[in-house]
Amino acid sequence: MMTPEGKQKLKNLLVQHESYRQFPYSDTTGHLTVGIGRNLSDRGISTTEAFYLLDDDILYFTSKLMHYLECFSGLSENRQIALIDMCFNLGVQGFLNFKDMISALNRSDYIDASKAILDSKVAKDQAPERYKQISHIILTDEL
Repeated sequence: MMTPEGKQKLKNLLVQHESYRQFPYSDTTGHLTVGIGRNLSDRGISTTEAFYLLDDDILYFTSKLMHYLECFSGLSENRQIALIDMCFNLGVQGFLNFKDMISALNRSDYIDASKAILDSKVAKDQAPERYKQISHIILTDEL
């Protein structure tokens, strides 16, 4: 069993040899890799890692929505959940393109906000069931 000191030495050596990469890249053998030498092509990520990333993404999108959407902190938890779900699908910039919905939310007009979601290209062409559900949550506050 490796000592904590030995494990830290190994980490330091691996960081030196592998480097940290925030975004996926193809390594010298053509494997999709990310982080500090994580071979996504052969190893992927564990369920634990996936849920750690999910928690981190939820925090990220929540903070972005609190920053960009003045009404976000005053919305019910269910409506906040719906908007975070949209960000997962659209990214922050894509979400911010929903100007009519955002304007309606800032007025607490959930009918118009719901309609704006349903009138979008993504709701019509890309993920209709997802956006019907999100629209319903915004309209009714029911999850």
